Amino acid sequence: MSKSTAVFVDGDNLSAKFAGQILRCASSFGLATVARVYGNETALACWKDATSFQFVYSGSGKNATDVLLAIEAVDHVLSQTVDTVCLCSSDADFQHLARFIRARNVQVIGMGEEKTTPSLRRACSEFQLLGDMPSRKIARLPASDLDHKIKSVIAAHSTEGRGMRVADLNPVMRRLHGTSISKTPDKNWRAYFSKRDTLFELDPRGPDAHVRFKRDAFV
Repeated sequence: MSKSTAVFVDGDNLSAKFAGQILRCASSFGLATVARVYGNETALACWKDATSFQFVYSGSGKNATDVLLAIEAVDHVLSQTVDTVCLCSSDADFQHLARFIRARNVQVIGMGEEKTTPSLRRACSEFQLLGDMPSRKIARLPASDLDHKIKSVIAAHSTEGRGMRVADLNPVMRRLHGTSISKTPDKNWRAYFSKRDTLFELDPRGPDAHVRFKRDAFV
């Protein structure tokens, strides 16, 4: 079955000059069955030539665009079959929406400008930087047999879309697969995952740091 993608754009936050780049990036994750841009009428005037998008006028009230985009994105995720949501904004407030969607086992591809905060970038499964040049896909490191074993363990122990605690990974890998990270050239999980950031996503250091696998990297 082909993969489907839903695209939601904060038109008050992003210029229409990114329309083509957004659609090109979205199409690399599956057929874009929904492509909507939200904002007040004045802000959306610059999007009038982006005919591939459905305009949704949110009015001029405070946070009206953010609220309407979030409501419709959640409604779509809960009522439709979608593999990926492209959340297009540099507004850090959308980090909560990204986490909610990911907790429903739907991949979130964030797209925004350089000013996008680290908190929103981390909340997404992946983040694509929008700029004057077309986005370049990072070359993916092929997943090894060990990577697939790690993926299966993370999938079995993931909670609320956060992945698995890094501190819990080693004993489970030893018990199920006879693998100890200290016996590998990387010696520890943080070094291992840092070299494989196209396969896994790692939280900042801390006792509750979690690791997640990037679903599209294992297709």
